[in-house]
Amino acid sequence: MTRFNLRDELPLQYATPKSWAERVLQNPLELLYDHAYLERKAATNALDLLNRWVEPACPHQWVQTLSHLAQDETSHLYIVSQLIARRSGTLPRTHRNLYARDLRSAVRTGQGRNEVLDRLLVAALIEARSCERFWLLAEVATDKDLQQLYRNLFASEAGHFKTFLKLAEMIADSESVQNRWQELLRLEAELIQAQPVQPTLHSGV
Repeated sequence: MTRFNLRDELPLQYATPKSWAERVLQNPLELLYDHAYLERKAATNALDLLNRWVEPACPHQWVQTLSHLAQDETSHLYIVSQLIARRSGTLPRTHRNLYARDLRSAVRTGQGRNEVLDRLLVAALIEARSCERFWLLAEVATDKDLQQLYRNLFASEAGHFKTFLKLAEMIADSESVQNRWQELLRLEAELIQAQPVQPTLHSGV
């Protein structure tokens, strides 16, 4: 596997230790269930953002980019669901992601352009953290199917977080985007460490 320097490539302010990956991989089906729901949520979030353009006329680039993101996330859901089926698993009917809930509590709801900006930046944070975690899982996994899954997905998530940042710059000026991005990065570092210890992608350590 080609070396990838997480510290250089990702802006995250907290680095997850490998011990996290070793722990969650002890419950691979539970981890896959959580992963499947995260991909579904990512797809629906992209589609919802498609309708959140701040002016009546929506740019073609906005529509095309978010449509492509939704397509990517849906394809990831399909891949994960296939792996669950091969392991005789059954996707639970309910799911909770406390990490995403906590991050979204920072969104400036009802503030128009600021709300859309925050939603894009929160999506970027989730993708960046997922990228980091996929990389660690690929490094630690001994199960060949899981190793291949996470190797294939981490680069995609890295691309997605950068795409959301580019979309944010369609909503607000670069300085406003960067100032808010730094605020949310600090918040994310606190929130990820406060998550409960469980076999989920965004669990605490």
